[in-house]
Amino acid sequence: MKIIAYSYTNPLFETAPDRTTWGWEVDEIYQDLGDRQQLGQLLQDSHTQPVNYLLIRQLEELGDSVEEVCDRLTKLESLNIKIIPIKSDIKINQDQTTSTQATKTDLLKLLNQIRQNQHSRKIRQAHARNRIKAIPPPGKAPYGYRRGKDRYTLDRSAAPVVKDFFESFLLFGSLRGAVRHIEKKYGKKISVTTGRRWLTNPVYRGDLQYQNGEVISNTHLPIISREEAAQVERLLRRNRRMPPRTASAPHSLAGLVICTECESPMITARVTTFRKDKEYLYLRPKSCPRKRKCKALAYQKILEQTIEIICRELPVAVAALEMPNMDGIKSKIKQNISEKQEILSQLPNLITNGIFDQETAELRTYKLKTEIAQLERQLNQLPPVNLLETAKAVSIPEFWWDLSESERRFYLREFISKIEIIRQDTSWHLQVIFIF
Repeated sequence: MKIIAYSYTNPLFETAPDRTTWGWEVDEIYQDLGDRQQLGQLLQDSHTQPVNYLLIRQLEELGDSVEEVCDRLTKLESLNIKIIPIKSDIKINQDQTTSTQATKTDLLKLLNQIRQNQHSRKIRQAHARNRIKAIPPPGKAPYGYRRGKDRYTLDRSAAPVVKDFFESFLLFGSLRGAVRHIEKKYGKKISVTTGRRWLTNPVYRGDLQYQNGEVISNTHLPIISREEAAQVERLLRRNRRMPPRTASAPHSLAGLVICTECESPMITARVTTFRKDKEYLYLRPKSCPRKRKCKALAYQKILEQTIEIICRELPVAVAALEMPNMDGIKSKIKQNISEKQEILSQLPNLITNGIFDQETAELRTYKLKTEIAQLERQLNQLPPVNLLETAKAVSIPEFWWDLSESERRFYLREFISKIEIIRQDTSWHLQVIFIF
């Protein structure tokens, strides 16, 4: 008994199956990529070497239309080969191809399934061709852009709104604050969820992201630069560590302080005098479970002690770190990008010399551009500054006191994971936990 397998793969959007896919002890495997030369070879070999079973993932792999599939099923039947479609919803035996023993209902279901699957493949193939040519995916253009002939173009009325939204987020590190800013300044109302999608959307960086998750870089004019995009991603990662809503809090210690006695986060409370001519700030436990509640503490004293600890301990903590050679890592990534860009520049000559046809060159260009985009993301995620030099700069007390509360909040969250209040009878002291 001889068992063979056949697979057809469209290289635009599929990958060829490996041998373990079949789950049988297969004597020979015929694989086609883009055309069906191996299918013709299979039919030719079967005339001289009889075959008992043919394994195939789905029947529509035998042709690009129902007519082609039926024609090849007839040829296989004439060779007494039993076909086993392992991924089809409708299982057939060989007699069903001639309809001598199959019911009309089964045949109609089979033909309908083939027609539907082939229609789906044609749609996926069309999307894949657009993807390879770096044409934007179907649908409405993101806010700030318009659809051009083959790429996004800037919407002159909406792009400044998006740009201002990103600048507000970069300045204050607050998503909700940026949402409120564009509503107040431009009357543009968006939800916080929409704002988060703006911040993470590759389109505003000049890139295209498709449904398969692959990204092609530098396909149209960006609204933000690569440096700004890297800073946005760093801020988003940092904000994920913080409690909800504290990113836009007006006070720099918001979301950082915890009482170790009751394990409750500390929130800022404002107290004013009778005529409201003075205001006092305190940090109190948000939900202290103890019968005798933990007392509130003066905000300013905690801030002063926090800055004192940072100036004293941060340089020591950074010096103790085993930092990788960032310059070497960046240099290696840049070299890889340069090598792939060099290959890209050689593709037109390969087409001219007849080594590559146009379709193969476009597919290779697409793969190279997605690899370059991945390398650029790795490069942008690396720390932009020397941590040791930064630690020396921020270890000067005057640096902190010259900042506004929003600016101080930004820098505190760059270095601090949490601030623990350790109470001892009537006194207390702080323990600052750095993020590294």
